[in-house]
Amino acid sequence: MSKVTDTPFDVDALIADPEIRVVVCCGSGGVGKTTTAAALALRAAEEGRRVVVLTIDPALRLAQSLGLTALDNTPRPVAGVDTSKGGSLDAMMLDMKRTFDEVVEAHATPDKAAQILQNPFYQAMSSSFAGTQEYMAMEKLGQLRTQMADGERDWDLVIVDTPPSRSALDFLDAPKRLGSFLDGRFIRLLMAPARAGGRAGLKIFSAGVNVASMVMTKLLGGQMLQDVQTFVAATDTMFGGFRERAEQTYALLGRPETAFVVVAAPERDAVREASYFIERLASDGMPLAGVVVNRAQVLGAKQLGAGRAEEAADRLESEGSGHSLAAALLRIHVDLAETATRHRGVIGRFRASHPGIGVKVVPTQAVDVHDIDGLREIGAALGA
Repeated sequence: MSKVTDTPFDVDALIADPEIRVVVCCGSGGVGKTTTAAALALRAAEEGRRVVVLTIDPALRLAQSLGLTALDNTPRPVAGVDTSKGGSLDAMMLDMKRTFDEVVEAHATPDKAAQILQNPFYQAMSSSFAGTQEYMAMEKLGQLRTQMADGERDWDLVIVDTPPSRSALDFLDAPKRLGSFLDGRFIRLLMAPARAGGRAGLKIFSAGVNVASMVMTKLLGGQMLQDVQTFVAATDTMFGGFRERAEQTYALLGRPETAFVVVAAPERDAVREASYFIERLASDGMPLAGVVVNRAQVLGAKQLGAGRAEEAADRLESEGSGHSLAAALLRIHVDLAETATRHRGVIGRFRASHPGIGVKVVPTQAVDVHDIDGLREIGAALGA
């Protein structure tokens, strides 16, 4: 069997490349993806990039790690960043509802926008409609990139922290799903009363969506039909803009200025998810920069292996109780050494399955990361 050759992932080269303007971190839940995104953003900022980091994960870990009491839909400067090289760091969290409201306000007249924002169907859809979060993630990324291009903000790098698990790549499907929704029979029937008017339009509407309306009426109340009809009539002219902007952002994700970073842990399920991400990105023609394997137990070359540590513990225990503490510590080391061996095997098999893809292994930290200094240590490990 031929030896697997390690392919390094040069993280510092990635964030130092001025041609890279967007970095998208994706991965399954519980692998340290949010921390990785924040650490990348901090390291890039302290190396001279002007960075904004956007999290779509509703957890507050990013805000806590960056020393902010909360994140919202507005980019906020992060304190404690070394700006001696000219960099800066802003952070924000996607507010799905607020982003949708901003889109409406930007692409409708004030009167029409007020009508839409007050519509009960819009309020329900903008808060919980399937796919809204992914579409609004596309909207917000597009907004940030446009602000960069137009010189409204001086950022030169956007780092996106995506939702956990396979939904992290759902935003790649947002333009297609949106187009299917807007072009589908159901939405055309919803538009029919507004376009046709009068009793004929109402008959078409009632006949086409009778079953669906009964279900939705239970959810939204007796005014559902009128609310939906009013909403569709008010937003008809905006639908094309929604689709166009989503497709523009999708195209942005496939350009050379964008880089995807897949984050995993040295565990079977997490590595399986990482393989899925890699395959999906390849099938969509999206630029993969590399893979970060977080929280790996690493055994130094001069440290005892599990077998020798266990033999030493057995010998100390046989000599009497005076060596109980040393034997207990050796037992702990045995567990760590066995974990390191298992992690090394998982990473080795992953590399063998994905030759040519750069991998950066980040050792597990002694304590949880909860502040700027902790993020800085993770960033140093990423760049090592």
